Amino acid sequence: MVSFSKVNVAVPAALFTLLLNAASSNAASGTGKTTRYWDCCKPSCAWTGKASVSAPVKTCDKNQSALGPDVKSGCDSGGSAYTCASNQPWAVNSNLAYGFAAVNIAGGSESSWCCQCYQLTFTSGPVSGKTMIVQATNTGGDLGSNQFDLLIPGGGVGIYNGCPAQYGSWNGGAQYGGVSSRDQCANLPSIVQAGCDFRFDWFAGADNPSVNWQTVACPTAITNISGCVRNDQQGNGNNISVSSPPTSSTRATSTARAATTTTAGSNGGGGGGTAQKWGQCGGQGWTGPTTCAAGSTCTFSNTWYSQCL
Repeated sequence: MVSFSKVNVAVPAALFTLLLNAASSNAASGTGKTTRYWDCCKPSCAWTGKASVSAPVKTCDKNQSALGPDVKSGCDSGGSAYTCASNQPWAVNSNLAYGFAAVNIAGGSESSWCCQCYQLTFTSGPVSGKTMIVQATNTGGDLGSNQFDLLIPGGGVGIYNGCPAQYGSWNGGAQYGGVSSRDQCANLPSIVQAGCDFRFDWFAGADNPSVNWQTVACPTAITNISGCVRNDQQGNGNNISVSSPPTSSTRATSTARAATTTTAGSNGGGGGGTAQKWGQCGGQGWTGPTTCAAGSTCTFSNTWYSQCL
């Protein structure tokens, strides 16, 4: 099955792999398993004090507006903080994808897991041989050792379900497993349908494939969404931008989508200075520069991210 969002790549794939491997020479690694979920609840790493990070993981209200870290979870009575729709996975190219996950790594704890990125190389099923880089935004007492619970809309809500409260209704299939076909993704709110499609497009409908995993530095395309960087990775040269996520408007099954240029500042921002090529130049909540360096143009990708290309 073809990829639904083969998008512009800011760094050549071979160079990215070389840099990633260089950063991972001392990385922790192992074998593990994957599952999937999307419960809409505030993730564990969105609370303060969980790990030594730049800021807790961002959360959103019902209108996808960012909230402070101490707002009560929408899965608790009277709470209003939920998983942001921008946390859905996306394809960088036919063999690489980005996303987020709840994790449990043997011998670790939340202080070592929260906002750490993991390179997952799938070793079973139709996705075998492909690679996905995920950032840990959540943990869970129901997770087994070396388990990565991939955050995929329509992947099943699991123990908790904050989705009806966040979106007004939720037709996400079975409690465990979620929707059973790509067509059923259309039953979800439009803002998360692209992430649901991902499971049947790039992910090829794989059902809990096994992985080889290792810790890696997080790409900025991921940390720009979560807002969370581990302090031991601040300023890391491999925190590079490769791609930004699709929106529900990119649900066609074509292998590529055309970039759409936008006037600097038209989707957020307004900060001074100049964004370098491949840097972020706009997006909801963006306060940095919206003018691109010579030779590049601020290119709209989605509500949350525009990039100098």
